[in-house]
Amino acid sequence: MKMLTNILSSVLRPRGAAGQRALAPFMTAVRGAGGNSTTEATFETRPYKLHRLEEPPLPSTTCTRDDALLYYRQMQIIRRLESASGNLYKEKAIRGFCHLYSGQEAICVGIRAALRSEDSVITAYRDHGWAYVMGCSVVGVMAELTGRSQGVARGKGGSMHMYAKNFFGGNGIVGAQVPVGAGVALANKYLGRKAICVSLYGDGAANQGQLFEAYNMAKLMNLPAVFICENNGYGMGTSVDRASASINYYTRGDYVPGIWIDGMDVLSVREALRYSIDYCTTGGPSGNGRGPLVLEVATYRYHGHSMSDPGTSYRTRDEIQEVRQTRDPYNALQGTYCWRRLGHCGGA
Repeated sequence: MKMLTNILSSVLRPRGAAGQRALAPFMTAVRGAGGNSTTEATFETRPYKLHRLEEPPLPSTTCTRDDALLYYRQMQIIRRLESASGNLYKEKAIRGFCHLYSGQEAICVGIRAALRSEDSVITAYRDHGWAYVMGCSVVGVMAELTGRSQGVARGKGGSMHMYAKNFFGGNGIVGAQVPVGAGVALANKYLGRKAICVSLYGDGAANQGQLFEAYNMAKLMNLPAVFICENNGYGMGTSVDRASASINYYTRGDYVPGIWIDGMDVLSVREALRYSIDYCTTGGPSGNGRGPLVLEVATYRYHGHSMSDPGTSYRTRDEIQEVRQTRDPYNALQGTYCWRRLGHCGGA
């Protein structure tokens, strides 16, 4: 118990002087050329690829200083939470399965930033970060991981089964959450809610037959469903090039329109989801939405598939390090968005 308390404290508390320096770009006063405070700036989103769509999400978006702080904090907490989870697993305080989300934080943070209170999410077993952004506390997540009654599922679910309001898990069967997500979207439509359901799955699950059944039913019934493939490059230890005849996952819906997104860029993810909400809930028959979408978010995981996979037998350490240095999501947010634009507007 003492070990868990110490690790929780390291996740939740500021890191003293080092932590202050890391957050310095966001904590300093932001001033424009005329000495006025600048709290908002405009940024270009990363280019999107489209399938059966004519208009892409917006090529630029605004980001406020408060939004940037929030996104950065959320991604930092998720990264530190996953680091603590890995340590607890190695100490055998976490048993069973444990799949870490490090490297993919911009996806859940960007999607959550666009979702409204009535929208729903269902995902696979890499769900710790999702549980956090959907409303679970860090203490609740860590307690669940270690099988304690203070956990979000009272210690009964463990790593793969966490839930919150409008968050339907955390599911352990590969791909099985996708048809369930289509069912949630059907419930939204049946009850007359102007709400979407986001169903997430990995590239390793993308060849499952049940996904295509869900696409088909969602299109037939014009459901407000957004199916999102988190393409981190590897299904367990197999690269996408070896596992899939077509690696353009955003086109896999065939008759369902799709979008490819740079999943390491939190603002590009956010804008794509805002676009998806508008698409799925407006226009179309009687103005009730234009049906489902299939999205692919290109990302990368720093750890192996699970804690039992070192993740270095099918890729090199240099490959992982190169992504960390050039594409890491919260480094990009800190370096490009906030420091250069919000932190130094007008040369302040």
